[in-house]
Amino acid sequence: MPTGSGLTVNRRGIWGWMFFDWAQQPFHTLVLTFVFGPYFAAAVASDSARGQELWGLATGIGGLLIALSSPVLGAIADASGPRKPWIFALSTIGVLACSALWFATPDTENLTFVLIAVALGVFGMEFAAVFNNAMMPNLVPRSELGRLSGSAWGLGYVGGLVSLVLVLGLMAATPETGGTLLGLEPILGLDPAAREGDRASGPFTALWYVVFVLPMFLFTPDQPRRRTVGAVREGLRRLGATLRRLPSERSYFSFLISSMLYRDALNALYIFGGIYAAGVLGWSTTQIGIFGIIAAATGAVGAWAGGRVDQAFGPKTVVTASILILVLSCLMVISTTPEEIFFMPLDAASPLPNVIFFVAGGLIGAAGGAIQASSRTLLVDQVPHGHIAEGFGLYALSGKATTFIGPLAVAAATGYFSNAAFSFSPETAQRLGVTPILALFVLGLILLPMIRSRVEP
Repeated sequence: MPTGSGLTVNRRGIWGWMFFDWAQQPFHTLVLTFVFGPYFAAAVASDSARGQELWGLATGIGGLLIALSSPVLGAIADASGPRKPWIFALSTIGVLACSALWFATPDTENLTFVLIAVALGVFGMEFAAVFNNAMMPNLVPRSELGRLSGSAWGLGYVGGLVSLVLVLGLMAATPETGGTLLGLEPILGLDPAAREGDRASGPFTALWYVVFVLPMFLFTPDQPRRRTVGAVREGLRRLGATLRRLPSERSYFSFLISSMLYRDALNALYIFGGIYAAGVLGWSTTQIGIFGIIAAATGAVGAWAGGRVDQAFGPKTVVTASILILVLSCLMVISTTPEEIFFMPLDAASPLPNVIFFVAGGLIGAAGGAIQASSRTLLVDQVPHGHIAEGFGLYALSGKATTFIGPLAVAAATGYFSNAAFSFSPETAQRLGVTPILALFVLGLILLPMIRSRVEP
């Protein structure tokens, strides 16, 4: 299949690139959202509110590390050409960090090691995805980018779903019953009392990634090496010129700011969804796992369908609709407790809060899958001809490089409302602590009318 770079990428190379999303998604599904994160808040930290605060701090520091290093590393990669060496180095950091999560035992006194491992996991896994995304425009023509991006995100969500079912069905067991989601004893002799199934989600994620990232390394063509001498100087020079010109390019600049806000909000929503459910609704690992399965399944469908809508009506249509759905989902989450839904009181024995939260999870999964896939193609519509790699570098700088904003905002808000002066319970502090996510979505939505899309309805 011919591409703009002159390369001919066969079907095996395309699938190899798509399998990166399959390989990486369990880090988000298992570690950040539905298994290890809630376990950390419920069993490792002193209480759920403190766990949410520390989790936001660790994931925020990981994003901050990306922010501090991405301009330099992205500029060097743009000037030198190949992406795979960077993906390999960053993947190694991520894999080792995930493996180290096994040592996060319940009631660990010194949390420093665990928090460092979480931060490095975010840094390695998220930053590797930045360079993988930069390979996309050279694989297919522009007319097929929406479908490719949506299919890859959908495949990633399926990978997250499969990995979640395996961990919850065979490994992670509730201490009270000793059984997994399927009612089985954990495999490999994992001890439910020591929460070894939850802790094993880290090493499992590392092994999954190593196995399934191989097709990308083996079959997907990389950019040719252009230069090594002076690559740092040339890359930084081009980056500086673009940054000076960028404020005058209204659509491009607005997209980078808007996507920074709504992607950061989505990142924080994923990170804290399971922790919020554990702390406010008192959900068990099994219930959080079902929530995750629903979100992953709808995410796969949403990404796939969003890619088709993207191809027909343009990526901005998909992004706008997705943000509106995510705002609604945030309101559903914040307004739901065991005693109320939409801020209206109800009988404490009512199953409605759980049902509402499951529905919100499905909507978050579907809209999240669609918005992430279409954002990649909307970026391509903003970038001047011949500057695709540089554009993805700025996309990383504005989005991945600022992933610390949402988590740190939630951490700060949770810590603020946990202050004894407010006399709030830990559950109320958690509810108030996630309100910055809603504000970030709204701010991102406000900027969308200023962004052009090559394909408009």
